[in-house]
Amino acid sequence: MTIEVLPFSEQVRAATVDLLTGTASSAGIKLQVYRGRPRSINPPTALIDVFRETFDDYTGVIWAARHIRVEVMVLFGLFDSGEAVDQRDRFVDRFYEHVLPLYHIAGGNSTFALVEIQDDPTYVPDWQVPEDQRTYFGTRISLEAFARG
Repeated sequence: MTIEVLPFSEQVRAATVDLLTGTASSAGIKLQVYRGRPRSINPPTALIDVFRETFDDYTGVIWAARHIRVEVMVLFGLFDSGEAVDQRDRFVDRFYEHVLPLYHIAGGNSTFALVEIQDDPTYVPDWQVPEDQRTYFGTRISLEAFARG
């Protein structure tokens, strides 16, 4: 017996990139958007920092609920200057406005929602080699997607 698995991870990652790109355009911000962690950072930059999935509600082998939590970092500058804070506020307001009506952006049988937004004025990209690491003013955006099937 073969069970067809939806490409839900692919759909959620693509939806996240689409939301970030669309929001930046709407906010008038020239944002670099990365599907993962980039080698180098030149703010303003958005990246998918953490992508985790949980499974539950098994009623037999076929029906499982998939929950994907996406943690996005949007880096606006090396410190929270007036310009960086203004960009942050404009971006966050547009993001909220952009994401609300698009709750099916990751697929018709799924929901996609904004869960939390939190500033991080001391974000350090720890995957970079130490001599390339800088401290950035950024905003963490947490999204959650849900699908059953």
